Amino acid sequence: MGTFLESMMKAKIHPKYAPAKVSCACGNSFVTRATVPEIRVEICSNCHPFYTGRQKLVDTERRVERFQQRYERFQKQARARQAKPRASS
Repeated sequence: MGTFLESMMKAKIHPKYAPAKVSCACGNSFVTRATVPEIRVEICSNCHPFYTGRQKLVDTERRVERFQQRYERFQKQARARQAKPRASS
């Protein structure tokens, strides 16, 4: 005999619901139940900033890196403008 939920479901219309291994990009893995045997995720509760309290930038399209490069260029220009002596009139 199956579990209570399996006994309540209609026969032959539902996919198999079996144990599945979830693997995260951080290296953490755990077992849950799903219709597929293996699930790969980028962020799990072990490495998500909400749960860990640490900020981690997830940059899949290099957006953060490009922003930091532009900001760095802006900072250099601002420093160069401040270093130039102003001509007094």
